[in-house]
Amino acid sequence: MDRLSRAIAGRPGAMARRLRTGNCGTLPPMVPPDAAADAERARVRTDVAAAPQRTARGVALLLNLGHAVDHMFLLIFATAVGSIAAEFGFARWEDLMPYGVGAFVLFGLGSLPSGRLGDLWGRRRMMLMFFFGIGASALLAALTRNAWELAAALTLLGAFASIYHPVGIPMLVQRAPNPGAVIGINGLAGNLGIAVAALSTGFMVQWFGWRAAFAIPGLLAIGAGLLFARICPHETEAPARRTTPARVRLTPALMARVFVVMTGASVTVGLLFNFTTNGNAQLLNERFRGVVEDPALLGTMLAAVYAVASLAQVVVGRLIDRLPLKPLYLGIALAQMPLLALAAQAQGWWLLVLLLGVMIFIFGSIPFTDAMIVRYVDDRIRSRVAGARLTVSIGISSLAVWLLGPVVKASSFAALLWGMALIAACTVAVVAWLPSEKDAGAT
Repeated sequence: MDRLSRAIAGRPGAMARRLRTGNCGTLPPMVPPDAAADAERARVRTDVAAAPQRTARGVALLLNLGHAVDHMFLLIFATAVGSIAAEFGFARWEDLMPYGVGAFVLFGLGSLPSGRLGDLWGRRRMMLMFFFGIGASALLAALTRNAWELAAALTLLGAFASIYHPVGIPMLVQRAPNPGAVIGINGLAGNLGIAVAALSTGFMVQWFGWRAAFAIPGLLAIGAGLLFARICPHETEAPARRTTPARVRLTPALMARVFVVMTGASVTVGLLFNFTTNGNAQLLNERFRGVVEDPALLGTMLAAVYAVASLAQVVVGRLIDRLPLKPLYLGIALAQMPLLALAAQAQGWWLLVLLLGVMIFIFGSIPFTDAMIVRYVDDRIRSRVAGARLTVSIGISSLAVWLLGPVVKASSFAALLWGMALIAACTVAVVAWLPSEKDAGAT
């Protein structure tokens, strides 16, 4: 102790400096109480400010997952139709295929009331109905005992599936500064759902049976609905009461013209989409006979095609934010025709290469109609406009599901692919009537 006292007495200046700086040996620095309190308050403010951003990211993730669920559930039947037909006593899968048309009819017709309820009642509530309803419908499909019971369950599934496009997509883009990119990523998610349907259904049918291909995704959809209910904040007002102007103001005549174009293009693109996504599994079965015949491997190949082709929507979405819609859409529609014509004649691995090209340009054409709605339609009526467009386009394009089996049975996949090339030509003719950006007069 005496030695310590002498050291302090002998070096008063050094000790004083240490006391002033709050640094005495290995002791931690002395922080004034006010500074510590300010730092804690700043940290709390940062956490509070970041919380809405984290919530918005979580909601966007679940909305994109909803798109994947929507497309996946609609294609489980088409992927497993061969196994279901065998169990229900059908000699050919083509004879069972028309029983799935009810899902696609309700997928279109249900869009009109779904869009109206989304605008007037609330998009959050409708999305909860989507997750819970489509999951319960899939569970019912897994319990069916004959073709008519399955047709009824699939029709109910289609009714709940009709909610997503007129409600989920407007909810996702309602505050997006770059809607094209957001729509592109959302489209990627939807098409990955198609890839998952091809992959998971093939494996589940092989390992557990076709009923598991409906039941397991159904339980997952209900779980996603519970998570959405927990993290998605309640809406303070229905979208119909908001005042968010359209990005581009159109005269009534031009607006009517745009609606006709996007509805007509939706019909033709929807026909191509339904013919391919519902028929590709059986097309590969036929054209790879003697080359690859394992259902799980064929499903993996088809899933890979869909996964790669899905990336086209991300690229197209970003281009939509930077380039005029009309020439971009025309270029993508024109590319579909020669690829479909070549695929009509191809076999084996060459078919797989051409099918990848076909799906890249079919998937790449999907974001345009949603981009038109975001660009030209006020947010307070977007769900209703989308619902009206989808009711017409999907109602007509759902005929592809009914026609697919009979057309292939009566002629061949080659005839179907040539017909699809003609449908692509109709898309070009419709899109050519779209007003240019100069005519529209962006504000």
